Amino acid sequence: MAVLFQLEAIRKFAPHCRYYNAGSSEEFGDVITAPQSEEHPLRPRSPYGAAKAAARHLVKVYRESYNLYAIQGWLFNHEGTRRGEEFVTRKITKAVARIKQAIDREEAYNLLELGNIESKRDWSDAEDFVIGVWQMLNQQEPREYVLSSNETHTIREFVELAFEAAGIHGEWKGSSINEIFQQKETGRVLMVINEKFYRPAEVELLLGDSTKARQELEWEPKTSFKNLIDKMVSSDILSLDGKE
Repeated sequence: MAVLFQLEAIRKFAPHCRYYNAGSSEEFGDVITAPQSEEHPLRPRSPYGAAKAAARHLVKVYRESYNLYAIQGWLFNHEGTRRGEEFVTRKITKAVARIKQAIDREEAYNLLELGNIESKRDWSDAEDFVIGVWQMLNQQEPREYVLSSNETHTIREFVELAFEAAGIHGEWKGSSINEIFQQKETGRVLMVINEKFYRPAEVELLLGDSTKARQELEWEPKTSFKNLIDKMVSSDILSLDGKE
């Protein structure tokens, strides 16, 4: 409803305002083809994805009906040091920082608990995406784009690299819901699977195709998957140490 209220306010009081709606790769949901470009049908599998899809249609209706500069970008997963802990990436990096601090101090710690670690996502740095959004809003005519890294990685990979970024070398043991991630040198358990974190309708694979944005906007992400994780873990470690 917020998008509807905003568009209606622009229509009535500021028709020359340029409006950007933050869409999501979750709109593609139960994907048919990979990678997903602007042409992929909307097939959301969560209330979040469904709400984003509805908002996208509102933007289109207002643009075509009232000649507004109203656009949407389909932003694949974008992370950063300000990401909320309710998102799995920040949950991982903050847990890694806490575990590292506890190990260094020889203290007890709470294990990192995750659900489906085989889910694949297309992750980028939010700072790179902001540049793309600005470019979208500064075109002569309103056009919409997918922003993505064009790479996909599992949550399993994210966990491995996050602990590596903290100087903790780990390895996987076990299988299925009994699989754990432990420190190589000591066998100390770091992460376990908890079934309560499984989604009722999981989106197994999201992989963006931002070719159109790269060609027409000359945009591309600058931060690699590994460097993004390094930055997030480093920030969370510094925050715990009171240096940030």
